[in-house]
Amino acid sequence: MTQTSESVTWLTQEAYDRLKAELEDLSGPGRAEIAVKIEEARQEGDLKENAGYHAAKEEQGKQELRIRQLIGLLQNAKVGEAPADDGVVEPGMVVTVVFDGDKDDPTTFLLGSREDAVTDIEVYSPQSPLGKAINGKTIGHQASFALPNGKTTSVEVVDAKPYRG
Repeated sequence: MTQTSESVTWLTQEAYDRLKAELEDLSGPGRAEIAVKIEEARQEGDLKENAGYHAAKEEQGKQELRIRQLIGLLQNAKVGEAPADDGVVEPGMVVTVVFDGDKDDPTTFLLGSREDAVTDIEVYSPQSPLGKAINGKTIGHQASFALPNGKTTSVEVVDAKPYRG
C-alpha cells in the first residue's frame, strides 16, 4: 500500500506494476496516438479556429502532466509488502473508526494513497491529522486530533484489515 513521507512513497508490488504499465502506455503508444490526432487536426487548416487541434493539444498537455506525475511517483517509490492482518493501523489498511463514540455511524476508509485504491473507497493520507492520530493504534484504541476549526475530536479504531484492491 502507500505511505508518503517527505519524498518516499511506499507501494505494493501490484500498485507499482500497475502505475509503471500506465506510464509505459502513456509515454509510448499514448504519445504516438496524440501526435497523430494533432497532425490530422493541423492538416484541417487555420489553427486559430480549429477546435479539433486545440482539443488534441489540451489532451496532450494533460497526458504529459500525468506522465510527469507518474515518473516522479515511481522514482520516489519504495516497493514493499502489504501490511500484516494483525489489527494494527498502518498505511495499506482499510480502517473503520467511530468519531466521538458514535457507534451508529462508523466511517471506513483506506489509509494510504489514491494510487493504491482501484475501487471507490475513501482514502485518507497517513500524513493527515486523522492518519497521524490512528497510525500504530490497534482495534479498540482511541486517539484524538485537532480539526481544521481548532476543536479536538476523538476517534476509536473499530476494525483494521489489509486492503485487497
